[in-house]
Amino acid sequence: PIVRRKLLQAGGAAALGHSLSSLGFAAQSGAAPNTAGVKVEKDVVVGKGGGTDLHCDIYRPPAGTEKRMALIHVHGGGFARGSKDMIAAKAGPITARGYVSIAAQYRLSGAAKWPSQIEDARTHVRWVREHASQLGIDPKRIAIVGYSAGGHIALYTASQPENELAACIAFYPQTDVKAVAQALMPAGSDDAAIANASPLAHIKAGYPPTIIMHGLSDVTIPPENSQRLLQVLRDAKVPSELHTFDGVPHEFDEHPEFTESCASLVDF
Repeated sequence: PIVRRKLLQAGGAAALGHSLSSLGFAAQSGAAPNTAGVKVEKDVVVGKGGGTDLHCDIYRPPAGTEKRMALIHVHGGGFARGSKDMIAAKAGPITARGYVSIAAQYRLSGAAKWPSQIEDARTHVRWVREHASQLGIDPKRIAIVGYSAGGHIALYTASQPENELAACIAFYPQTDVKAVAQALMPAGSDDAAIANASPLAHIKAGYPPTIIMHGLSDVTIPPENSQRLLQVLRDAKVPSELHTFDGVPHEFDEHPEFTESCASLVDF
């Protein structure tokens, strides 16, 4: 696959275009790590979301590959559907590279209104940090990964300084909630409250380094959303990367070849 890679650091910007294979990533034949050594622990309780037990699935890397870093994955589904089971296919390749992956459950909009989703994400971050020793990770090396609506949750969670996240990775992220405000926001929410629910309103200096992935043929969440996000990050002098993939739609990383490519980029 071809990736158009835009790298923005606080000190400047560089635009590069390369194929993954020419950069030596695991897209090369035989270079991908073996996911057979990944071990999964399902339905671990991390705390409460309102009166609901919140669960996670823990994906542990093969012995000898550990990098002592945790990635908390937040699934998509328009805030109204989906589950942590959606992370299973996405978690294997990045976990096989030595990362502990945590597939997080959060309350959907039909059960709880905003900002319950952020409260639940915070519960997962706190639990991972408190259990760093058992997970075999450094409590200062926790990143959050989100997909679509989960990308919104990840970006917003990363903006809260008390979470002390090391990085954020956002796949085709939603950056506002206008389209789903009626279902997600509490009754009576005004325009100011809806605007405040956007992570763009909270990105400032000190925000963790961020990687964005987006398909250029995405008609569910236009790639322009991620381009705007990148600009906001650059304006705040946050080290950031935007990787755009030509000719692919929303949730392109459900295809194994792109799951591997994205895992290579994140690891790199």
